[in-house]
Amino acid sequence: MRLLRALAPLFLGLTLATASAAQDSAADAALLVADQVFVEGQDRLIATGNVEALYDGTRLAARRIIYDRTSDSLTLEGPIRITDQQGNILVADSGEIDSAIENGLLRGARVVLDQQLQLAAVEARRVEGRFTQLSRVAVTSCQVCGDTSAPLWSIRASRVVHDQQERQLYFENAQLRVLDVPIFYVPYLRLPDPSLERARGFLIPTFRSTTLLGFGIKTPYFIPIGDHRDLTLTPYLSTVTRTLEARYRQAFRHGDIELNGAITQDSLISDGARGYLFAKGAFSLPRDFRLSFNIEATTDNAYLNDYDYASADRLESDLTVSRFRRDGLASASLRHYESLRDGDSNATQPSIVGTAEYERRYFPRAGGEFRVSSELHNHFRYSTLDVDSADADTLVDGRDVTRLNTDLSWRNRWTLSGGVRAAALGELWIDRFWVSQDSTRPADVSQVTPSAAVELRWPWARAGVNGARWLVEPVAQAGWIGGDRVQVTNDESTRPEFDEGNLLSLSRFPAADRRERGYTGALGLRMLRDNPAGLTTGLTLGRVWREEDDADFTRSSGLSTAASDWLLAGHIDTSDGLVLSARGLFNVADMSVSKAEARAIWTRDRMNLGASYVLLVTDSDENRDQAQSEWSFDGKYQFTTNWAASTDMRYDLVDRRFAKAGIDLEYQNECAVVNFSVSRRYASSDSLEPSTDFGLTVALKGFSTGGSAGEYRRSCR
Repeated sequence: MRLLRALAPLFLGLTLATASAAQDSAADAALLVADQVFVEGQDRLIATGNVEALYDGTRLAARRIIYDRTSDSLTLEGPIRITDQQGNILVADSGEIDSAIENGLLRGARVVLDQQLQLAAVEARRVEGRFTQLSRVAVTSCQVCGDTSAPLWSIRASRVVHDQQERQLYFENAQLRVLDVPIFYVPYLRLPDPSLERARGFLIPTFRSTTLLGFGIKTPYFIPIGDHRDLTLTPYLSTVTRTLEARYRQAFRHGDIELNGAITQDSLISDGARGYLFAKGAFSLPRDFRLSFNIEATTDNAYLNDYDYASADRLESDLTVSRFRRDGLASASLRHYESLRDGDSNATQPSIVGTAEYERRYFPRAGGEFRVSSELHNHFRYSTLDVDSADADTLVDGRDVTRLNTDLSWRNRWTLSGGVRAAALGELWIDRFWVSQDSTRPADVSQVTPSAAVELRWPWARAGVNGARWLVEPVAQAGWIGGDRVQVTNDESTRPEFDEGNLLSLSRFPAADRRERGYTGALGLRMLRDNPAGLTTGLTLGRVWREEDDADFTRSSGLSTAASDWLLAGHIDTSDGLVLSARGLFNVADMSVSKAEARAIWTRDRMNLGASYVLLVTDSDENRDQAQSEWSFDGKYQFTTNWAASTDMRYDLVDRRFAKAGIDLEYQNECAVVNFSVSRRYASSDSLEPSTDFGLTVALKGFSTGGSAGEYRRSCR
């Protein structure tokens, strides 16, 4: 950097007027400000008193600068402060450096990188404008206020080289100290400086101890592969396991992919290696189409649980191509399911499911909206056994089903006198089913199902005080579904739900292999109070009536009888961060509850708490031999600026035991993050083992692997 060469006429001792004109012509190249500037002889220029020089984004400040034209060098008297374009700061007591500030020696040097990492050295040598070589160095990102107290951590080294181009720090004879107590020594160490986001090298290690795997350590190693790809390899070593975890990521012009996996050799099982692979990706295709995929695979049912890679009890892999527009959608997907539960048979459960969907909306001039939708669906079982009367109730069938369903519908809405809103719906379902390996049902079945419904709503709106708005809306629907139910096995509609979303639906079965029949009616009441600055509440009450009971609705669905259970749902949102929501199905005749769920969230400046409750009654149609009643709780509390705790737990009220419990304790300041966690998982499956997991992670801030230190920076008194 030619800081003062633009001032050459002045250095040559020309007249003041000539020098001033030369400086004006070079103003874009360099700027020098000082209390006094004078020339000594023919070759020396001396600037004293609050000297500042600025060139090409680099600022140099010193008490005194002497420029020697013969050697083309600067002699600096401190305090000296050099700030480059990236915000890195070099402070020194004195030094000599060339006019380009590329080569030289600074004594009593201190370097601050990215306003985080501090390096103090006896001397610093600049080489080629790229390297800064520091001798007898102390490195830390902890606040150092000049007192005698030791920083929380520091690295002492005989030599440190900072490569500004590669943004790397190279240590020789490095010694890590905690409160100035030596912890360990390494002869050579390389760490990325805080400005580098992607650097090859080791990431933060994790110490982990579990009752299944013993005490172990994970040491991730990050490998960037160009600007758009990277690979992270994580050896996991303990007394029980030898595991290599891997993550690969790549970004493309129109999408991205990510692969996560591991391969293990442990003493938990004796028959070979264990492992898993999860892969996902998404890509944008021409004409607004989007491709996405997800792959999940594991070697055995217990592996994901043993190593805490996932809590799922079923693996789902899929490939989907879809497009969604304002007036239509098109989608095709292929899915594969694999159950990890003890009592499930992957041979007799639908494992491969293919679906293609199309829907289009039209708005004819006559009014209303006309919709055309179609779905082609197939589910396949690996079992080749035929279902007959002898084994129809067992789990050894291999029934495969293909169906084609077309839905033609027209709907419209009108506003009547008095503000009453009326709506009409006409719908025609055309269904075709092909069934194989099931001698108890016809192999080819077709049906055409007409349906119609009318709906009335009477919204009452009122504006309250303080900007609040009230809405009370009673709703009523009368409908009819024609035809009779054909002889198709209920393969997909085994878990029907009754909620606010389908209160006014003509069929509440989740799939087309079942449709409601006959005359139906529904009544509901919706109430809403909306106040953005205060209390917001909502309530929905509803019930459905049909001609007769429907045995294909499960007991806990609340829809199995001609008059359904009452649906009650509501939410409360307060201005101080409390949100409550709940939904339940109630049988008023015997004062029973078939399903209920509730969620509460309370958010404050230093606290975020959440609690959930779920209740499901016994239901043999849903393979539930005992009721399920469970509380779950999660939350985080910030005790102080530095200390925080979080927890996550589930408690089974029926078995009176925890299903999961865990707590994390974190300490964080300007130079370090320490996280300690303990969790306990209580397995209810014969293939899974309960385990307690202890984890410890320590991250040193100031390097790119440890995160930013700026937000926790303290002030010196």
